[in-house]
Amino acid sequence: MSEYKFFHPTEVRYGDLDPQGHVNNAKYLTYFEQARVYYLIHLGLFGKDQSFMDIGLIVADVHIAYHAPTHYGDEIKTGVRTKKIGGKSIIMEQSVVDTKTGAEMAKGEVVMVAFDYRAQKTISVPDEWRKKISEFEGL
Repeated sequence: MSEYKFFHPTEVRYGDLDPQGHVNNAKYLTYFEQARVYYLIHLGLFGKDQSFMDIGLIVADVHIAYHAPTHYGDEIKTGVRTKKIGGKSIIMEQSVVDTKTGAEMAKGEVVMVAFDYRAQKTISVPDEWRKKISEFEGL
């Protein structure tokens, strides 16, 4: 997991479980989302007091591969890294990892599109975002 410079600790909640006793597949989307928000906060692109209307990103596409089940009480963390910055989109890779063993539980790719929520239209990735992400990731 050395390619990830950012991880967010993730709590497996009892309500995340499905009847088989492991984390429901859909919950990984929530884990990914929470980690992405904290990634943006870490980079100084979003503040905890800001409205979600100001984030300026919208999910366009998500792909997740599940490698191993995650259970209640497992200690996990969710990694985020930016793979590519396009004109209007940012491609992020994410990974849910067992903190004790380093095993990758799930891995995904998320395409985020820069979006003006008030005008309801796509926009170019802001230069400030491009600069801060590129500096952090070494792109």
